[in-house]
Amino acid sequence: MTSGNVTNDCVSHRTVAVIENASIARDTYRVRLDDPAMARGILPGQFLMIRPGEGSDPLLGRPFALYDVARDSSGTPFAIDVVYQVVGRGTAALARRRTGDYLNIWGPLGNGFGPPPDPQGPVVFVAGGIGQTPFLALARNWLGRSSYGSDRSQQNKQIKICDRATLLYGVRSADLLAGVADFEDAGVEVEIATDDGTAGHHGFTTDLLERRLAGGERPVRVVACGPPAMLAKVARITLNYNVSCHVSLENHMACGFGVCFSCVAPIVQPGGSIDLRRVCVEGAVFDARAVAWDAVLGSH
Repeated sequence: MTSGNVTNDCVSHRTVAVIENASIARDTYRVRLDDPAMARGILPGQFLMIRPGEGSDPLLGRPFALYDVARDSSGTPFAIDVVYQVVGRGTAALARRRTGDYLNIWGPLGNGFGPPPDPQGPVVFVAGGIGQTPFLALARNWLGRSSYGSDRSQQNKQIKICDRATLLYGVRSADLLAGVADFEDAGVEVEIATDDGTAGHHGFTTDLLERRLAGGERPVRVVACGPPAMLAKVARITLNYNVSCHVSLENHMACGFGVCFSCVAPIVQPGGSIDLRRVCVEGAVFDARAVAWDAVLGSH
């Protein structure tokens, strides 16, 4: 069960130029890719695969969520922005790429966040680690500031459906905070939590969510992305308060289009059984109540 119904009919593999690859926080970068076709078609919540090194090393691509679409002075999309954190060999190779280098990419992949919540009202994004990255484009879209996916007319409706959007953003330490000003510029209220207390709330981002819901706040939807344990706790909290919640899963992927079955997640079916679903083609966005969280956490 997914929250969207977008198909991957515009997926293609190509080589694109790096426009810039800028440091925006400790070990965190924003890479801008010269790809007008994908910029016109991609939707918030979708992702692309990038082969980050030169040639075939590393061989496998890495999945990266859409951060935002860059537009020229006339508003025409011309490039894709991706934000990533260096955590291994692949992302370290990507951090070494410079303006004018070329990367092999394929996408757009996965389902977007689907239709906006009904009824309209406030929404809350909950992010842990690098999990804020899918939410900037989504916030711009739901706040009526930008439209996405002009190649898909049913998705290209720039309608303000949120009267307020809040990002609850948790990281280990303040120097890992990335893109806060981008969210604020988009009209999103940002509340921060850090594990070490160097910024905002000293604790977890789920503490911020529970405090808000316990205080009577009732968003029409919570959307979360981050480590599995955080997502499981967000799912439990929202279930306790009967608040709609969708999660964007960050499972490891090899192909990105459903062939290798390396990214499967246990999803509860309508009859109550649990079946494995490919996050790359049947996600990455799922209703939080459909994820078998005990099985997810047991695999980590």
